[in-house]
Amino acid sequence: MTVKTPVTRDEWFELSKSLTLHGQAYINGRFCDAESGETFASINPATEEHLTDVASCDQADVDKAVANGLAVYRSGEWAEASPKYRKTVLLKLAALVEQHKDEFAVLDTLDMGKSISEMTAIDVPDAIDCIQWTAECIDKVYGEIAPTAPGSLALISREPVGVVAAITPWNYPLMMVSWKIAPALAAGNSVVLKPSEKTSLSALRLAQLATEAGIPDGVFNVVTGYGHTAGKALALHNDVHVLAFTGSTRVAGMLLGYAGESNMKRVWLEAGGKSPNLIFDDCDNIKKAAGGAAAAIFSNQGEVCIACSRIYVQKSIKETFIAALVEAASRYQPGDPLDPNTNMGPLVDKAQLDTVSRYIRSATEEGGQVILGGEPEYQEGEGFYAKPTIVTEAHNGMTFVKEEIFGPVLAVCEFETEEEAIALANDSQYGLGAAIWTSNLSRAHRVSRKIHSGMVWVNTWGEGDTTVPFGGVKASGNGRDKSLHALDKYSEIKNVWINID
Repeated sequence: MTVKTPVTRDEWFELSKSLTLHGQAYINGRFCDAESGETFASINPATEEHLTDVASCDQADVDKAVANGLAVYRSGEWAEASPKYRKTVLLKLAALVEQHKDEFAVLDTLDMGKSISEMTAIDVPDAIDCIQWTAECIDKVYGEIAPTAPGSLALISREPVGVVAAITPWNYPLMMVSWKIAPALAAGNSVVLKPSEKTSLSALRLAQLATEAGIPDGVFNVVTGYGHTAGKALALHNDVHVLAFTGSTRVAGMLLGYAGESNMKRVWLEAGGKSPNLIFDDCDNIKKAAGGAAAAIFSNQGEVCIACSRIYVQKSIKETFIAALVEAASRYQPGDPLDPNTNMGPLVDKAQLDTVSRYIRSATEEGGQVILGGEPEYQEGEGFYAKPTIVTEAHNGMTFVKEEIFGPVLAVCEFETEEEAIALANDSQYGLGAAIWTSNLSRAHRVSRKIHSGMVWVNTWGEGDTTVPFGGVKASGNGRDKSLHALDKYSEIKNVWINID
């Protein structure tokens, strides 16, 4: 039976009230309480209402999940299954997510505050596509034969690494989980996932559907809990062979240290960002550039690792561009995230709202001029809403220009020459994303090559699909999600040399 997708706010609200919210951990194919019995509350950031209690896992739960993952890995039930079989199971999982797409959209909207329109247009379709695409590619990745002398045969093959721990963020809960678990499972590994304690609900539902799809018990486990307990336990665990993380640069550094303290597990990091957006005076569509710049910082309330929070506009077009930018930004208005007309929901929690307030105060104290928005006006019980904020007269020496805010706060700086723009853009510890707006093809190639960043968009922002890698350089991390390159993180390369003379 086909179920009609909700259209109105009331229809989405009714669906939200009909859902079963799972808060227990998911270990060895079943829901279970934390060994300690401890829980924490999941709060709706739009209403501050209590959604459900979530298991607060710690070392004992991590040990259990890893032990189950390792046991099933050693059994070969999944690790030694044919690529074609793993593909079939993962395609069934993608089909189940598609079947329950409205449920997943509501889960992340309730849990994180993301607008239902973004969930249905971006997050859920991207998650489905990632699982489908990765499943389809796994039986098309071939081994190699090295060019040896006639008396030898050297075979180069990929094998699963074993137990993969994945620690995912709260800003794109379902999508980021899919980016991690799809290639890890496709390669034949067992996975222990720790979603952010702020957004656990969609990950738990996904694990339940994975079992329904045919993934063996123990292959995909979810331990819910805090970073300093469950996350740290995973990072220090000697039976975890790979750790994949998306989150802050500060935590990424801690995880590298934990890996060194334990078994030197490989650690793949997608960390912080402070992406620059360069607007050159040869841009032939200022209105389009302004619209792209607004989307690059106000989409998802600015809680985006690739958000272009630093604008550098060429001095000769600064006034014209700022006028167009304010007009484009005014179309982003915070509202009920279950309303399909809303394009900005609340921030994830009060702590994040306080962080945004602190950076806006810092910007004005250091000489910035707020021309749109300003400090949030929080009323207890009414949600954690921030306003789209633009600060001009900014420069690279200011705290809010240097540090990642993870909120809807945009710094507008100026430059005069191409060389200056490149220098300003690269003057950051981060190197995740960047955008360039120009109609000069030579400049587009020249500047994109000189920007120290894992990703560069020209005359757009944020576009891409599962076929292209996602990740950064410098303090923004290492390794890549998506594309065939993601499989490199979750595979061992083995060389077998045979003397046939």
